[in-house]
Order: sequence, then C-alpha cells, then structure tokens
Amino acid sequence: MKKITLLLCSFILLIACESYFLEPDLASTDPMTNFEYLWNECNEKYSYFELKGVDWDEVKVRYSAQISEDISEDSLFNILAKMLIELKDDHTNLVSNFNVSRFDITRETSDNFDFRIVEDNYLPRNYYRSGPFAHDFIDDGTIGYIRFPEFTGTVDTKNLDFALDRYKDTRGLVLDIRENGGGAVTDVFSLISRFISEKTLTNYSRIKSGPGRNDFSSAEPVYVSPNDGVRYEKKVVLLTDRGTYSAGSFTSLAMKAIPSIIQIGDTTGGGLGLPNGGQLPNGWIYRFSISQALTLDLKPDYENGVPPDIAVALNRTDITRDEILDRAIEELKK
Repeated sequence: MKKITLLLCSFILLIACESYFLEPDLASTDPMTNFEYLWNECNEKYSYFELKGVDWDEVKVRYSAQISEDISEDSLFNILAKMLIELKDDHTNLVSNFNVSRFDITRETSDNFDFRIVEDNYLPRNYYRSGPFAHDFIDDGTIGYIRFPEFTGTVDTKNLDFALDRYKDTRGLVLDIRENGGGAVTDVFSLISRFISEKTLTNYSRIKSGPGRNDFSSAEPVYVSPNDGVRYEKKVVLLTDRGTYSAGSFTSLAMKAIPSIIQIGDTTGGGLGLPNGGQLPNGWIYRFSISQALTLDLKPDYENGVPPDIAVALNRTDITRDEILDRAIEELKK
C-alpha cells in the first residue's frame, strides 16, 4: 500500500518496544528452519485465523512442499511472502534487504477516490491547508469539507481549532478519509474527541495471549473523552473506501458510536489488529496482527472492513463529479 514506508517505520518502533512478542535470533540460514519458524510464530500469535477462514495447517502442508535445501534466497522469500499473503491482511509483511511483501487490499476492489476531481469541481483554487488537513467551504459556503489523507502524528490543537471554528456556522461537515492508509493512532483520538460532548465508549480490544488459536485476553473497553477546545457537534459525514485502512479504519469503527456521524462510500480495508512481530533466524523481519478490535457487541467482524451506512460508488467515466461527495452533500442538506 502507499503507506508502506510509514507502516514499516511504525513496525520497527513496535519491535523496539514490545519485547513480549519477540524471540531470540536463532541465527540460521536453513530454508526449512526459517519456514517452520515463521509458520509457528503466526500459528501461535496471529489474531484473525477464524474470522478470515484460513486453514493454517493446510497452508503449512502446501507451502512446505515447495521448500528445498538448495532453494535461492529470492525463491524462499517469495514462498514465505505468498504464505503470509494467504492471511489477506495488510498488517502482515515480510521484509528482506531486497524485497518487501504486502497483500494490498486496494487491489481487491475498484478505486473510489480521485482528489483531483474534488479539487477541480468542488474546492476553490486556493483552498486551505492546515497541518495535515486540506479544507474549505463547498456547496456555496453552506457545508465544510475537510480532507485528511494520512495519520502523520502531526494533528495538533491549533490546526484543528482553526478548521472546526471556520465551519461552525455550516449546515454540516464532510470529513474525507478515503485512501487514508493509517499511521499514528494518537491522531485518531485527537480527531474523534472533537465530535463528542461526553466520554464515549467506541469499541473493545483484546490481544492474543497464548498459543491456542482462540487464546485471547479479556476484552478491554476503549473510551474517547471530549476535547476542551473547539468541537463540531452538528451533522458530519465520513467518507470511506477500501483504501481507508488501519488507523483510518479504526476511525471509521469508532465513529460508528457517534450518532451525529454518518458514513458514506465503500467498506474500509480493515487493519484493526495491532501489528507486531520479530526477526527470522536468517535476519528477515516479519510482522502480523496480534490483537483484535471489537465492536460494541464484542464482534471482530470489522477487521474485514467497516461498512458504510450508505454505499455509493464513484463513476470513473465522469471526471466532473464525485458521486460519493454529492451524496454526502445531499445528506447534510436534509
């Protein structure tokens, strides 16, 4: 995905901080040793086998048959990468000094976003840029539009106060996080805290705690408290697509708990499990999801994508309209 660099930087940080999930380096270049090590690490610590319907034992039989003693490094990497791709999880990667594996959920569906269409047909030429946000008035000044392309960890009080105060007199606000591939989770809470007036339970979380496929810790509640700064408590439409991933997908999950927010577009790409991992005996780095984000009714289903309240597709043959944004404007004018 386009956020692979940011995700890998986060992964390296997690490796440094989360020693609980790491094992000592076994220092071996033997192909089968490395295969067995990676398969077993996933087997004991990956958090979404059941939800994704993956028969990991069958996967082992199928891929181990492709391993030989004289296999090249490139071929071994490709076999291990394909095995991880069976999980269909973009929080799952294998990293060597010559390649990086990824699943890329965005390739599984049609593209539902083109910011150039928004720029050319909805926003003024010199629209505002406040920190990570691109924003301005749309629909003759009656609605505010805020584009948030990635969770960079740079959301601060000043740029949010400015943007939300600017649209305080609008009929409603569009928050566009399509193709937001994630990043800093701190930004998620900074953002959500501006749309609530009281402490809000958004979801639950549990972590893989043992080697059994269903060994998890108790589900812990996740709350967000309102910010003391400028808040926007009128109607908000959140725009999502399959490229809305990780922290973007978590934003979509959390905002399901806020009655004033409606989601329009496509189902998100998922990525609600905390990624972590370690190092193979040959030095390659791996990661995969080791936790589950649960809905308010304690289900892990949104890992496969948080569904919109109103599903709308972009017509790629018409570059003058964004049908998803049009539907948002229609909803806010009701």
